[in-house]
Amino acid sequence: MIPNAGTLKVKIFADGADRARMLELYANSTIKGFTTNPTLMRQAGVSDYEAFAKDILRNISDRPISFEVFSDDFGDMERQALKIASWGGNVFVKIPVTNTKGESSTALIRQLVGQGVQLNVTAIFTIQQIDEVVDALKGTSYSYVSVFAGRIADSGRDPIPYMRHAVEACNRAGKMEVIWASPRELLNIFQADEIGCHVITVTPDIIKKLGGVGKDLGVFSLETVKLFYNDGAAARFKL
Repeated sequence: MIPNAGTLKVKIFADGADRARMLELYANSTIKGFTTNPTLMRQAGVSDYEAFAKDILRNISDRPISFEVFSDDFGDMERQALKIASWGGNVFVKIPVTNTKGESSTALIRQLVGQGVQLNVTAIFTIQQIDEVVDALKGTSYSYVSVFAGRIADSGRDPIPYMRHAVEACNRAGKMEVIWASPRELLNIFQADEIGCHVITVTPDIIKKLGGVGKDLGVFSLETVKLFYNDGAAARFKL
């Protein structure tokens, strides 16, 4: 079966914090939303969190964008979450599933849901975490459950059963969508789509590969042979 990007139902969110790249991807109607985190911001050289976020929101106001709290104290997380949420109606506040001590964030999640904050609960890895988060999000106006499928796969485990469980749980609960987080390859987009996952976060390097979906494999093979030949010639290798 030849894959077709045009038939995808899963929504693609761009993952990153490079301003120029984010605005470039905003012009692409395929990109339905954006996600960031403190690590991506640091890698992109962001020094002023609030200024960066507000600048992005002045340019992107009609698609969901997630910004993450960075405190490790639940009381301060709540303060940061309320401040971030005030920046725009398209803002989703990322809350880690636990703090660095491994203490569950579910009580905080319930508090924020009660205050009408749209959440993106992140760094979810286990079935138990999925169930606890879905339960804590009940009553949300709308929120995301972000399961790190790529990192689950990095542990040698098949992420599909985890993702199916999350999709079924969120569909039952309502007003929640599952994010397939940390994809490792373009194929993950089609895997997410096949199981009915609502959203997948995709880095710009994988987004670039969407142009090759359905490419003739014979042509792809010949291009690869030519690449190896041309690089060998350019290097002037001799035997």
